[in-house]
Order: sequence, then structure tokens, then C-alpha cells
Amino acid sequence: MEDIAADAGVSVATAYNHFPTKHVLIGVVFAPHATTLLVQADHDIARQRPARDALADQIDALARLSYFHRGLTAAFTAAVLEYTIRTEHTPDPADDLDPRTIVPLLDPLLHLIRYGQQTGQLRTDPSAEEISSTIVNLLLVRSLNHKDERPETTARLLKILLFRTMTFPT
Repeated sequence: MEDIAADAGVSVATAYNHFPTKHVLIGVVFAPHATTLLVQADHDIARQRPARDALADQIDALARLSYFHRGLTAAFTAAVLEYTIRTEHTPDPADDLDPRTIVPLLDPLLHLIRYGQQTGQLRTDPSAEEISSTIVNLLLVRSLNHKDERPETTARLLKILLFRTMTFPT
């Protein structure tokens, strides 16, 4: 919180006073990063880019984001975990206090995986929802447990998991 307030040039109390919860504050600060990823995913789908290439680029971008914004990613991860434990359910799109709703971090992967499944480029099992949340959750946990791991290493692991699970045997 102190870092976020300092970056904004305000006191911690002022930062808290402008947002109903710390979850919302952290989500609002983190959201622009996820938004750019979603724009790219939608652009790749509109261009009918091969799903595997688009997904590889998305995973690389997610790994770089988590590495170069380690403090913010750690704060976001903590907010997500705390909120999930407290609510005991998956995100509700109507819940504007949920950091998972404020930051659509898994949506770029979700959209690209659905696109790949619908066009026959990827397997349909597991579902796009299951595998995209698994990949993002692994990324977030690794950002805490392996905070100094290079983004290339993180991305490599995530791509192995995704592509070995979702691509057809050759």
C-alpha cells in the first residue's frame, strides 16, 4: 500500500479513502496491465492469428508483467487469495469489489483458448475456463514463490503446461 500511495504522490490514508477496500485499490492499479493484454488477444483473434502463436505471446507478456511489476503482482495475488478465501466462490461479474472482476487477468488466455478450441487448433478438454485459470493461478503463485525467476523461465513452464495439455499429439 505504501508503494502504491507513494507512486500516486498521496498518503496511505488518502489512497484508502478514495477506494472502498484495499482489494479495489490494488485492482484499479493493476487493471491497465491486463487491459492491454486483452486488447492484444482480441486483435489476434480478429486477425485469425494461429492460436498457438497468440497464446505463446500472451504467456510471455504475462510472465514479463509479473516479473517487472513484482511488488504489484504480489499485492494483487494476495488480494485475490484473500478475497477468494473470504467469499468462498468464483468471481461474480456483478461484484465490483472483487479484484478478480476488476482485473480480467485470465480473460486474454480464456478468449484465445476458446478461439483455438472453436477453430479446431486446440483440444476441447480441459475447458478454456479450467486451463486458463490454472495457468493464471500458477503464474500468480510462482510470482510469490519464485519472485526473482526470470520471465523466460516462468513463461517456458507455463507454455509447456498449456501446450502439452491443449495441443493434439503429432
